Amino acid sequence: MPAARGLPLAGLRVIDLADGKAEMCGRFLADLGADVIRVEPPGGAPTRHREPVHDGVSLYFATHNANKRGVTLNLRDSAGRDRLLDLAAGADFLIETERPGTLDGLGLGADALLARNPALVVVSITDFGQTGPYRDWVGTDWTHMALGGVLSRSGIPGREPVMPPGPLAYESAAVQAAWAGLLAYLNRLDTGRGDHVDCSVYEMTAQVLDPGFGMGGSATGGVPATRLPRGRPQAGDLYPIFPCADGYVRICVLAKRQWRGMFGWLGEPEEFADPKYDSMGARFGAAERLRVLMGELFRDRTRDELVAQGQERGVPIAALLDPGEVLDSPHFRSRGSLLDAEVAPGLTGRVPSGYVEVNGVRAGFRHRAPEPGEHDDEVFAAASGGPVTSDTAPDKLVTSGTASGRPVTTDATEVAPRRPLDGLRVLDLGVIVVGAELGRLLADQGAEVIKIESRAYPDGSRQSLGDEVISVGFAWGHRNKLSAGINLRSPEGLDLFKRLAADSDVILSNFKPGTLESLGVGYDVISELNPKIIMADSSALGPTGPWSRRMGYGPLVRASAGLTGLWRDTEVEAGFCDGITIYPDHIAARVGAVAVLAALIERRRTGKGGTVSVAQAETILTQLSTGFLRESLEPGSFTAHGNSGEWDAPQGVYPCAGDDEWCVVSVDGDEQWRRLCEVIGRADLSTDARLATAAGRRAHRDLVDAAVTEWTAATPPGVAMERLQEAGVPAGMMRRVIEYLDDPQLTARGFLREMRHPYIEHALRTENAPATFRGVADPELRPAPLAGEHTRLVAAKLLGLAESEIQALIDEGVLEEATVQSK
Repeated sequence: MPAARGLPLAGLRVIDLADGKAEMCGRFLADLGADVIRVEPPGGAPTRHREPVHDGVSLYFATHNANKRGVTLNLRDSAGRDRLLDLAAGADFLIETERPGTLDGLGLGADALLARNPALVVVSITDFGQTGPYRDWVGTDWTHMALGGVLSRSGIPGREPVMPPGPLAYESAAVQAAWAGLLAYLNRLDTGRGDHVDCSVYEMTAQVLDPGFGMGGSATGGVPATRLPRGRPQAGDLYPIFPCADGYVRICVLAKRQWRGMFGWLGEPEEFADPKYDSMGARFGAAERLRVLMGELFRDRTRDELVAQGQERGVPIAALLDPGEVLDSPHFRSRGSLLDAEVAPGLTGRVPSGYVEVNGVRAGFRHRAPEPGEHDDEVFAAASGGPVTSDTAPDKLVTSGTASGRPVTTDATEVAPRRPLDGLRVLDLGVIVVGAELGRLLADQGAEVIKIESRAYPDGSRQSLGDEVISVGFAWGHRNKLSAGINLRSPEGLDLFKRLAADSDVILSNFKPGTLESLGVGYDVISELNPKIIMADSSALGPTGPWSRRMGYGPLVRASAGLTGLWRDTEVEAGFCDGITIYPDHIAARVGAVAVLAALIERRRTGKGGTVSVAQAETILTQLSTGFLRESLEPGSFTAHGNSGEWDAPQGVYPCAGDDEWCVVSVDGDEQWRRLCEVIGRADLSTDARLATAAGRRAHRDLVDAAVTEWTAATPPGVAMERLQEAGVPAGMMRRVIEYLDDPQLTARGFLREMRHPYIEHALRTENAPATFRGVADPELRPAPLAGEHTRLVAAKLLGLAESEIQALIDEGVLEEATVQSK
């Protein structure tokens, strides 16, 4: 671990106009050290009044605007617009969330901003993007989770789908927007040219929250989401949850050794002594009987007893914690995942600190959100208001480096779209979902990503329920990579790995904490060979703290972070609904990717490498920051709400005409309520004094829901959605993953592309870029590798080994090559 030092984005200037949508994008950049200036209208931004409000303070605003400075500008006034242009002239980023065309109408659109500062990266985050037939629609977190395919996989078979808890769509979009924005900024460092990054929350939800056309794990049993049953999948036996003396525990028995531990814990019952039960498939076939035996074992013991005994036996197990227990957890407190801080003047609460540790420093909460105009004097005094400097002028001949630091020279006035990570070399030790995804993100942007693997310790994502050479999920998750088979358990293999590391830029891993150190290839060792190396690790609960060595899988992380208990059908006893999801793996990978880019940007400035560390549990805590802060101030407030929105009505999931068809309606405010009443033909309700306010509608939720249900039940979901959206009412049909293929908005914006793999007979639809750029090219779509497919190439080209040396190392088992001949 390197000595603690400054945050990696120090010196980066961000103008933040975001309000109500993905505000955590600017907060994440501020956590990483950027100077983020939150611009509000006189009197403050609308989200200063957003629920939940405690003692007059919006807890949403407090959590999403910490670490920022604040100024006020009236953009309806020419002087205010001029001042914003002056600020933009000296900035690196500008983030905005206005509806498409709004800033253009004020003379502050992307073209105007880039004319003022051609090196600026403008990040526009809108519900549906700047183009396409849905571009003027209105979205909410719930409509995006419905349209984005998440809702269709959440719930108990035979019952209505269940809305996941918290603002997961907008929080996940914020991370993706930070990733896309930093890609454009890294590209600007090479080309001198800024960009307009068009981020669609709808697309980002479909792509990153639990992607239907992305890397999957054991949650789907190896079946792509496109082939799941039409109703909610039966997922209770995948990661079963059992009642115990003081709550619930969840187990995650996948590998043979884990089953052997569970078998011994059960007292080695004769009926399960057959070695066939070492297979996960055989155990699934006997799940009903196993649940009975495990239930009897767990029923009268406490959660702490069971977790301790399970850990001793090598059985992955976790207690289901509620938010209050999470806040009091000694693990999260000891790591600094949670801290007590002043979140507004005179108000102290316990709040998740932030997403990531960089260079041994927690990149998280440092100071409260600003008051309106708190930093006007210092910010405006420092604004030059002058022309763009020669350092960023568009006609300057830029001599810089690629992401790896290797020099390039280009005329910034004639730059074709490019991939900003060209020239970067990455050694990818990542496994399963979060490991695969992080390496794939870098490979998509031009990095040479070499997956290091061996047959003795295979990547679990290569396993399949069928006999195919490579699965669709693996093809999605490892596109654009190379694979080199190296036995790191041999001294010779470790030496070869060190030689590769000496001339690489980034090393990725997500093993149990301490694994690389035990092999002798931790950061302390590798940085001696290569001081510029960046090593990024991911783990379930973090590399430090009393729970750091617990076996961690996504379902256990969700249980430990309080999410499982919040994600449930409130009408059913123990109606937990998160069994099929892969959350937060894809988000945690993007958190790591953002931090890796930040470290690369810092390395250009300092010449030093460093470390990045991501804990999946802290990804969940950060995405639920507002709820946890509220729980610390109002104990018992952060609870499961099922399909009833807490702050207005109607906010719910409503049945539509057809078989298992649903539409989310998510009204926010009196005007949207009046428009809804017109659409459903209930003008009488719009004049009902009892329903004139959000509080009144909440108090009479049954009446409101009945009126909406009467209309939706006779209306096909697509028709209901379109009619409500035409009236400006947020609505979204429950979209199944396979239905993405016919979605006119996704089609218009090129959300999916076609990919071929030599060992998969049919063409694959696969996700495209993280956003729409002007200067960043779409990803290549090279096929995912077989295990060891490129071993000889890597050994010859990068290690300089002769063919005879390579063959000898293969014969000795130090190197491994593909057992299936490449096509």
